Amino acid sequence: MYFVVHLRCRLELETMSASPEILELAMKSLPHGPEFRFVDRMVSLTPGKEGVGEYRVRGDEFYLRGHLPGEPILPGVLLVEAGAQVAGMVAQEDPANPTWPRMKLTALRAVKILGSAKPGDVLRIEAVITGRLGALIQAEVSASIADIRVLSAELTLAGIPKASVRAKRNTRAAR
Repeated sequence: MYFVVHLRCRLELETMSASPEILELAMKSLPHGPEFRFVDRMVSLTPGKEGVGEYRVRGDEFYLRGHLPGEPILPGVLLVEAGAQVAGMVAQEDPANPTWPRMKLTALRAVKILGSAKPGDVLRIEAVITGRLGALIQAEVSASIADIRVLSAELTLAGIPKASVRAKRNTRAAR
């Protein structure tokens, strides 16, 4: 009986999604300016575990003008960035771990760009945190358009505390 109750409670916790307020806070945790955000909204979030975001390719993004003129598509590297941003928001909201104000993408593995996004497409970006070691976070990310996968990747993010960022800047300025 204990096992069944424990398993049911664990499954309920693992499938819970965050409240609208938490989803909004997650969006505010992104350190990027509006012109470099590739997530318009978070659809679901299980803090520290997994999340789903969406990004609509509007068509007026400056980088589309030069990325295949006449047939603009979102550059594949920006698909990866969108996955990193969702993974970062999932990791930042983990109540069991510290918040890292300056999280950076530090490693890519098994990246597969399987399709492209064009103006009008809505990307569904999913991230699952698969491991942590101190300030290092590993995640599996994917992106799809209308249930067709266009990206899969394994990413590593590294948290950098604000104090060490400031200390590095001061050290460089003193030289």
